[in-house]
Amino acid sequence: MRIALFEPEIAGNVGAVLRLAACMGADVDLIEPMGFEWDDRRVRRTAMDYIDHVAVTRHCDFAAFKETIGAGRLVLFTTKSSESAYAFEFAPGDILLFGKESAGVPLAVADSCDARVRLPMRPQVRSMNLATSAALALGEALRQTGGLPG
Repeated sequence: MRIALFEPEIAGNVGAVLRLAACMGADVDLIEPMGFEWDDRRVRRTAMDYIDHVAVTRHCDFAAFKETIGAGRLVLFTTKSSESAYAFEFAPGDILLFGKESAGVPLAVADSCDARVRLPMRPQVRSMNLATSAALALGEALRQTGGLPG
């Protein structure tokens, strides 16, 4: 199972996702450009030493990232979908894609995904924090596929 972050903008969110991935046994793909300068100090503030326990791959753009997918399905988490992530059937090789905090992903990226799902939430709010969304999504995907650690 992999988590892919499309052009993430906030170092703290990336750090939190790296820590999540380390704890749950998932790899992380970072699709550039990022909205912050990558350096260990910024990311380690949130990821702490957990960053040493996760495989992170940086990609110069979405096209370069797409070349690495292989047989895995690209599952986009978006508020623009009507299909609940809890009704979707995940597979062990799925790549969970999350858009940038301010704008999600462009339509061309969304159209290239194999599936689009949504995390249910109250209609009065726009979206969840990126790291919170990744935690809910990865937890459900691993639960369904029998991949939860421990």
